[in-house]
Amino acid sequence: MLNERAQILLKMLVERYIHEGQPVGSHALSKYSGLDLSSATIRNVMADLEEMGLIISPHISAGRVPTAKGYRMFIDTLMVVKSLDKVELSHLENHLHPDNPSRLINMASQLLSELTRFAGVVITPKHKGAAFRYIEFMALSEKRILLIIVTPEGDVQNRIIFTETPYNQSDLIEAGNFINQNYAGCTLNEIRGRLAGELKQLRSEMIGLMNAAIEAGGEAITETSEAVVLAGERNLLQVNDLSGNLVNLKNLFELFERKTKLMQLLELSRQAHGVKIFIGGESDVASLEEFSVITAPYGIDGSIVGTVGVIGPRRMAYERVIPIVDITAKLLSSSLSQH
Repeated sequence: MLNERAQILLKMLVERYIHEGQPVGSHALSKYSGLDLSSATIRNVMADLEEMGLIISPHISAGRVPTAKGYRMFIDTLMVVKSLDKVELSHLENHLHPDNPSRLINMASQLLSELTRFAGVVITPKHKGAAFRYIEFMALSEKRILLIIVTPEGDVQNRIIFTETPYNQSDLIEAGNFINQNYAGCTLNEIRGRLAGELKQLRSEMIGLMNAAIEAGGEAITETSEAVVLAGERNLLQVNDLSGNLVNLKNLFELFERKTKLMQLLELSRQAHGVKIFIGGESDVASLEEFSVITAPYGIDGSIVGTVGVIGPRRMAYERVIPIVDITAKLLSSSLSQH
């Protein structure tokens, strides 16, 4: 436990370092902390904080910088989260709109990157058995039909079905209504298993159409499902703290390319209530040792289906990035649930 004086100095040191990017010395702490303390007293407190592993001196004569443990202490007990800027909030609300569900996931990732200047990431669960939320048929010609499928995550997929039997638009509406009323929310595998017994009430030619729709729909959803959507990875090349360490950046971009470890980390966040923050080695992913990951789960109709997040340097303005991630997750949940 830190006494009040040590807490104030640690908080000020972390804030100054995040703002300026330079080691913070006792003179700067004396100037900005508002405490009536001598430089010698401040140095003694700094020595105690360093012994506790909360700060470190990168050079013998330099000031101090926070360690991962110091950042954790700052975030958990000292930081004051800022309200999101009205312009930024309006920007999020205008772009994460339920009228365009097919782009919501990609847009969320792009907005996170745009507002933070780091990498935005959204994980959406793999379609277990290719579930759907809504199906519609549209006649292109007598034997050529456009199948439109909306997934539970709000993605819209299209497939063209070629049939031997001609269908008019009335037939297609009847087929779509039957599937939506009886099977919405089911996986396409579940529907396939129930078709034989439950479609006897329909004409035989309709059974053929529905079988074709289930096969095409399963292929459409499976082929286009993207487990991790990334945006703004190149922003990290412009971050001063990172650009000088090509090995770290190379490892990070390999992580982005493989995505498996990143998915495992983000999956952990689905179990969390609200924002979760991983600082450096806390992520248990070696490639992220010099990075921080801020995540929040999002859902549809109250059920968690994925995670949004930001990946950036450990020296980031957490008090600003946290509400961006939090509100993006909430707006994404709202928009997907409204569609």
